Order: sequence, then C-alpha cells, then structure tokens
Amino acid sequence: MKRQTGFTLVEMAIVLVIIGLLLGGVLKGQELIESAKVKNIAQDMRAISVAVLTYQDKYRALPGDDRNAPARWAGACVPPAATAGNGLIDGADWNAAGTTEPACVWDHLRRANLLTGDPAAGNPTHADAGMFGVVSSNANAAVNDTPGTLIVCADNIRGRHVVPLDAMLDDGQVGTGSMRSRLGPSGTPAAAQSAPINEGASYEVCMGF
Repeated sequence: MKRQTGFTLVEMAIVLVIIGLLLGGVLKGQELIESAKVKNIAQDMRAISVAVLTYQDKYRALPGDDRNAPARWAGACVPPAATAGNGLIDGADWNAAGTTEPACVWDHLRRANLLTGDPAAGNPTHADAGMFGVVSSNANAAVNDTPGTLIVCADNIRGRHVVPLDAMLDDGQVGTGSMRSRLGPSGTPAAAQSAPINEGASYEVCMGF
C-alpha cells in the first residue's frame, strides 16, 4: 500500500508565519514611504518659508515683489509695475504662471541662491506630485482665512497626508491654527476644510508664516 504524503500542521504553520512576516514587511514599508513623503513636504514648506524671510532680511524686499531684482540680476523676473514694491506678494492665484508676483518669487529666490534650480523652472514640486506657491494673505481669496502675513501653499496633497502634515507643522487640526486645508487639487475654495478628511481625495494645504 502506497503511503500518502502531504504537509504536516507544523509545516503549514511555518508557511503561514512566513507569509505573515512578508505581508507585515510590505505594509511597514508602505507606511515608511508615506511617512517619508509627509516629512519631505513639511521640510520643503519650512525651507521655503525660511528662504522668503531670508531674502526679505537681505534685500529689504519680498521675492516676487522686489522691484530692484531686474537691476540686481540681468534677466530676472520683472514683477508687475502696478504692485511691485508694495510689500505684498500679490496674485489672483498662488500658482499663477508668467510674470505675476507669485511666479517671480521662485526666479528671485533662485537668483539669490536661497533655493536651488534654474531661475526659470517655475514653481517647485513636492513628493505628492503637486507644487508649492507663496502669496500674501490678503492678495488671494483662496488663502485669506489662513493666519499669517505670508502664506506658503501646496496643491495635490493626498488626503491621507493632510492630518500628519498638519500635526508635523501645526496643531493637527485641519481647520484651525496656522495651517488650513481645502478639498481640491488647487483653485480658490471658499473656506477651510471642516468636514472629515477624505483619504482618497486631493487637497490644497496652506500655512501662514
């Protein structure tokens, strides 16, 4: 009579333990990747804030609003004559392109060697595949509920990153403090987010400084 062969309970238990360890490793790896993205975005927002304030201290003007930048650096972005030098980074949208003041911010900061990259490269991007922008609080309806004289914003922030980012830079509450969040990749939503965060959606996050 031929003896039947198969897996013993011990062998099956070992296989299940190995599978569990592998799944746990994958989930932990994903968690670390998500955490690293949030930390990178937070570090970039801090770095941009410091760069803007350093520029202001060095040149007695805000980047993007600096009327003397074109004379200081040949080829520098020329801010609109109507608003240049008024002490605000004026703009209908913080992510506007062209020769608006929010667009000139990046040209001026890079020419001053306060940020890396080509001066003409435009808005820097972040780990969630969105971009950063800077504007004055009373120059943009999208950010005028965010406390602060100057506002640094990021669009396309994944919902699952919003609360950890707020906790890292502010009070962990998306509708209060110096950081506010709004549903939508960008644009001009009317008010700060008050409903529960949708982890699968995209948000615009702004922080005053």
